[in-house]
Amino acid sequence: MAPPNEPVITSLTKPTSLENVFHLSDSKLSVKGVPLLSQVPHNVSFTPFSSKPHSSDVDAPPSLLNRVLAASHKGGFLGFSQSEPSDRLMNSLGSFTDRNFLSIFRFKTWWSTQWVGTSGSDLQMETQWVLLHVPELNSYVIIIPIIEGSFRSALHPGSDSHIMICAESGSTQVKASSFNSIAYVHLSENPYNLFREAYSALRVHLNTFKLLEEKNLPSIVDKFGWCTWDAFYLSVEPVGVFHGLKDFAEIGGVSPRFVIIDDGWQSINYDDADDPYEDAKNLILGGQQMTARLHRFEECDKFKSYKRGLILGPNAPPFDPNKPKALISKGIELERLVKNRDKAVKSGSSDLAEIEARIKLVEKEIDDLLGGGDQNMKKNKSECGEKAEECGLKAFTRDLRTKFKGLDDIYVWHALCGAWGGVRPGATHLKSKIIHCKLSPGLDGTMPDLAVVKLVEGSIGLVHPDQANDFYESMHSYLAKSGVTGVKIDVIHCLEYVSDEYGGRVELAKAYYDGLTNSIVKNFNGSGIIASMQQCNDFFFLGTKQLSMARVGDDFWFQDPYGDPMGVFWLQGVHMIHCSYNSLWMGQIIQPDWDMFQSDHVCAKFHAGSRAICGSQVYVSDSVGFHDFDLIKSLVFPDGTVPRCIHFPLPTRDCLFKNPLFDHKTLLKIWNLNKFGGVIGAFNCQGAGWDPKEHTFRGFPECYKAVEGSVHVSEVEWDQKDETVHMGNAEEYAVYHNQAKKLHLMTPKSEPIRFTLQPSTFELFSFVAVTKLSGRNNIKFAPIGITNMFNNVGTIQELEYVEIGAKVKVKGGGNFLAYSNESPKKFQLNGVDVPFEWLPDGKLTVNLPWIQEDGGVSDLAIIF
Repeated sequence: MAPPNEPVITSLTKPTSLENVFHLSDSKLSVKGVPLLSQVPHNVSFTPFSSKPHSSDVDAPPSLLNRVLAASHKGGFLGFSQSEPSDRLMNSLGSFTDRNFLSIFRFKTWWSTQWVGTSGSDLQMETQWVLLHVPELNSYVIIIPIIEGSFRSALHPGSDSHIMICAESGSTQVKASSFNSIAYVHLSENPYNLFREAYSALRVHLNTFKLLEEKNLPSIVDKFGWCTWDAFYLSVEPVGVFHGLKDFAEIGGVSPRFVIIDDGWQSINYDDADDPYEDAKNLILGGQQMTARLHRFEECDKFKSYKRGLILGPNAPPFDPNKPKALISKGIELERLVKNRDKAVKSGSSDLAEIEARIKLVEKEIDDLLGGGDQNMKKNKSECGEKAEECGLKAFTRDLRTKFKGLDDIYVWHALCGAWGGVRPGATHLKSKIIHCKLSPGLDGTMPDLAVVKLVEGSIGLVHPDQANDFYESMHSYLAKSGVTGVKIDVIHCLEYVSDEYGGRVELAKAYYDGLTNSIVKNFNGSGIIASMQQCNDFFFLGTKQLSMARVGDDFWFQDPYGDPMGVFWLQGVHMIHCSYNSLWMGQIIQPDWDMFQSDHVCAKFHAGSRAICGSQVYVSDSVGFHDFDLIKSLVFPDGTVPRCIHFPLPTRDCLFKNPLFDHKTLLKIWNLNKFGGVIGAFNCQGAGWDPKEHTFRGFPECYKAVEGSVHVSEVEWDQKDETVHMGNAEEYAVYHNQAKKLHLMTPKSEPIRFTLQPSTFELFSFVAVTKLSGRNNIKFAPIGITNMFNNVGTIQELEYVEIGAKVKVKGGGNFLAYSNESPKKFQLNGVDVPFEWLPDGKLTVNLPWIQEDGGVSDLAIIF
């Protein structure tokens, strides 16, 4: 039902009274008379959005339809036609030079990141969109390749400054020769409004996905969690998970409200296994599992052999925190030996026998570290007998919740096709077939990837798309009955490798995503899912009707996987660039997830600074017994919730067309909004980036140095949330430097604040509007929040100004700071007068306790 005063729109064919801003004529695509693309081929067409008929069954809310209609004159569709039909067509859209652009391109099958340049030839292959600066109009234009019929498109670089579009079906049996709407263009004066308007238009046009504003968020969105991946890799097992959670609760005093049991819990094996129903053994490192397939939907033996109550009594099994690290070390050694063996076999080396002997020794050492797990697991399984309720994943999740009362959610990992290698044919009731992986030519421009190599090597056991609903229901109904409340799904874009005989990548994806959507609604409350390895446009256009949270960056790498001379440092800033720039488009459709990190990492504080203002959950992948709890407590309240921003962070306007990774001079600055103030995070990410010649990321050590920057209150985009618009009109702001612990005032006319950041460091600047108390114009006040929290303004829950002072509700324990130009007469905490400190520079402070019974919320009254 439409809200009051908001009529329901039944059709989008209503003509707009405003003139269309784009025009294609004389081989030029112009916007308001300004040439945007020149040398546009004659086979390219343009159709204004406002003149294109749209279906009357669009299921968007009336407010969204009205918004799209109001801006319909600002956008339109590009198409092209060729004489010969093909499953993959490449066509120029025209050329441009000397115009700054920002783009997002796929650097791996699964992951995307930003790239900047000034001409069509500067683009990278598999570009998802390109944002063009049009200073002649003080505006911006975006070109978005989209889906038409069974074809998905991407942008590519062309010669002589041309921008190319590639439309591909992913099936040699599905061909076309012409398209009417294979790309979308849109204009706006505000770059952030531009993304909202453009993706709103596409949501209505395609009617195959929904915007974030239309969906419910997972319950984990404002909580603290722990993921097992970097802690265990594939060696994850119940006792280790228990001790990991126990460390947080009993030693750190910060209990995770959710846990993600990552890869390693499933029942997988290899095609050459002696017993097709027996689990693969002694898997440790990511990569070993990538050619294995799911042989049952239930948990693997190390979880299935768990007996109810094992972790609850005083004699719970101990756990050696050094064991996972030792296993990982041995896993790395085994991996190296296997590579040496393969080389020896090819070369006929006389060292082969010695290498084989060493491999057996290391395998024995791994088995010993795992405690001869085979026999123990078989013993436990036999003791369980037929008492399914007493053993396995269901018993384990029940015990975890019994032990850790605040543990709201338990997620588990799985690949989109079940396991990395899919589902083993004949092992389940489903029809599964081994399909050889075929990569599209567009992926030739992406960087080398172990996961892709392994999938090509092992192929994928693909469940027939007709059974996608049954497939996900079989997996997820079992998990839901076992106490699992959500899933993290990886390896999503493998579908494009195996789509040839299933109508192409779009049609195969539709079947799988529909099955996934139906299952999430039925089994996980409609929102218990995090998507990962999914950063390609067809996922967002087809797979997000229900899904509301997804990763916006590559994995957090706690160690350098490529042997770069800069070691672990170079990849850390790259992660933040991925997340912040991807959020420009992904954030229109899903809640951006910035991924986990490790609190004891050498760059942990650097990561923590970005997670503090990411506007979503905060989670770590700490190894058992290896934590920095002080750092965690600067992000997380004692009850396991986080002071979450009300938006998601995006690059400031002066960063949009810059390279904050290796241009020697640009700091990454990202803005976000709190309920009672804005925040800008500045990060020195210089020292790494994409090498277009090598098609890989690498360190740029010559850029890893101190960088100067500036920040101004005008860089906070106050108008992006209705509840913060009024803050942008303040006459004066209190500015707090969270790391430097500085407080001062700024007006909209003030000079920018200048500062210098060392490599891999950051600063968080909070901006709070200064208010003059009614009837006491000489009193000026602004609450800053609890300063031992990185997102200090996010700790403020409520704020009310009264004639004699201010009332503030604050969550958290620690040092509360406010700006006040005069000392209050008294300061009350929960109705009781308390001592406070006021300094002539305006700093007003009081120490707040964490009172568990009140949910950590303190009522403050500052009386003048």
